[in-house]
Amino acid sequence: MKKILGIFIFLLLLVGCSLSNSPTSKVEDLLSKYQRLDSDIQKGIDSVIEDETLTDTQKERYRTLIEKQYKSLAYQIKDERIDGDTATIRAEIEVLDYKKAINETTDYYRDKEDYTVEEYNNTKLDNLERVKDKVTYTIDFEVKKDSSGNWKLSTLSNETIKKIQGMY
Repeated sequence: MKKILGIFIFLLLLVGCSLSNSPTSKVEDLLSKYQRLDSDIQKGIDSVIEDETLTDTQKERYRTLIEKQYKSLAYQIKDERIDGDTATIRAEIEVLDYKKAINETTDYYRDKEDYTVEEYNNTKLDNLERVKDKVTYTIDFEVKKDSSGNWKLSTLSNETIKKIQGMY
């Protein structure tokens, strides 16, 4: 009985691995990593936060906002075009419109001279925390087949990253 169960699990893993080697599955894997806050995504969040000039309290607020953005990301695969060893996967994503809040903050402080960095950052975080509107973007993901026949997602452009963050 254990042998049969072992063989069944092996076959299930084998089929599961081969089914996940498609260009579309690579894009779905990436976007679901954002939704699940995968450890790689968490490391990216840590890196972004450390690069900011924020107080400890502001860093936690910012972390919560980024996590909220990624967890609420919705996507739909619209098209898969394969041409030999390259593929383009068109996806439509819906994210919180953080760019609008950033623009409001920038506009508010544009002609002001008497404010601190901490005040500016608190206002920006306040505006981001109030965001409820969502925005939809279309992204073309490039996927290439390696020498072993495995599909690999190409490095994301800054534009694509900004779209995922709702900052485009």
